[in-house]
Amino acid sequence: MPSIEKRGKNTWRLTVETGTKTVVTKDGQTKVIRDRERKPIKVEDEALLRTTKKLREYLESEWHKFKAEVDSGTYITPEKATFKEFVDQHWRPKYASDPENLAPSSLVIYEQHLKTHIMPHFGHLRMDEIKNSHISDFKVYLRSPEARKDGKEGPLWNGTQRYILRVLRNVFVYAHEERKIIPANPCTGVRWPKKPETKIKVYEEEEVIQIIDALYRQPTIWRLLILGTFLGGFRRGEVVALEISDCNFGDNTIRIDENIPMKINRQHLIKRPKTNSSMRTVKMPSWYMRELEAYTKDWKKQMWSVGTKWKGGDRQFLFHRGYGIPYHPNTPTRWWREFLAKNGFRHLNLHGLRHTSATYLLEKGATTKSVQERLGHSSERTTAGYLHVTKKMEERVAQEFDRFDRHNTKP
Repeated sequence: MPSIEKRGKNTWRLTVETGTKTVVTKDGQTKVIRDRERKPIKVEDEALLRTTKKLREYLESEWHKFKAEVDSGTYITPEKATFKEFVDQHWRPKYASDPENLAPSSLVIYEQHLKTHIMPHFGHLRMDEIKNSHISDFKVYLRSPEARKDGKEGPLWNGTQRYILRVLRNVFVYAHEERKIIPANPCTGVRWPKKPETKIKVYEEEEVIQIIDALYRQPTIWRLLILGTFLGGFRRGEVVALEISDCNFGDNTIRIDENIPMKINRQHLIKRPKTNSSMRTVKMPSWYMRELEAYTKDWKKQMWSVGTKWKGGDRQFLFHRGYGIPYHPNTPTRWWREFLAKNGFRHLNLHGLRHTSATYLLEKGATTKSVQERLGHSSERTTAGYLHVTKKMEERVAQEFDRFDRHNTKP
């Protein structure tokens, strides 16, 4: 008869006896005891939980599956499973693959770090044998040049080290807090690398003017994409996800409601922005919207001219490769880097235009609240970080003390 023990509101424990075994007690005596394997099971189906007969049938079915695994020797208790076995059999299918737990874009990055850094160090170790010392040793590895897999010199950036450790901790949190197969999380008590201090770098106003002048010598699609990034303070994933329907030429606004952060299995991942504050409508300069409207007319002519070669379907991505397929977010980054080098401009990454946009507006007297809403920051504190970044701002702040100059001869 199946041995099924209720443990909580929606949890049970399945037990399969496998015979007997001899053990040695603390006083040195031998003792024969029953040997058994146990497996916890959790039922998430609310409809199933409200039944009695069907729930019992489900639990008995799971017990028979469990017994078959035990009898065939294929069952491995989770705590005795290796790190790789736990990830493959539990963490990935039961936790990480659920978008409610991890966004698909995050899972791609998690998988990369697991494959490149974590599995070579932990994959062969049993879950119940991994201790704090293993995590500390792994931290040392992450700081070493050995951890670099891109051929560049020096250690990994602190932010990358922290991200890799975050992935590792995520697996152990699931194992300890939800699956309860290990008594403690081995990451607990291990100090993380210091959070990197990133100084915001922006273009000065004179540089922006020169860049815009150079953009007018570039193809229209790239001029408008880069200008939109600066004028609207858009993220690169937001600008490549724009569609013609997002543009309101009547009131000169652009709606941000989607984002393309990457490709997964050669398909663009099109999703809502990460936070509600990123969903926004941005007022744009009228001169830019006039240029954009003229561009959309040529855009439609191009769509009609390619006929059956059109691959965009019903989507009308504003910036695309020629047949309606949106750019990969890395494509504008590469174009921008080459544009700066070709024209002899100081290099800041494409996201630096977003920083420049915010800083320019604050420099001209815009409130932090208005800039926060324009850029889609979730906190006004983030926007305030752009204050006193440019030389003009620094000079203006310093000049506030000129009134105390006792050598000032001006009346």
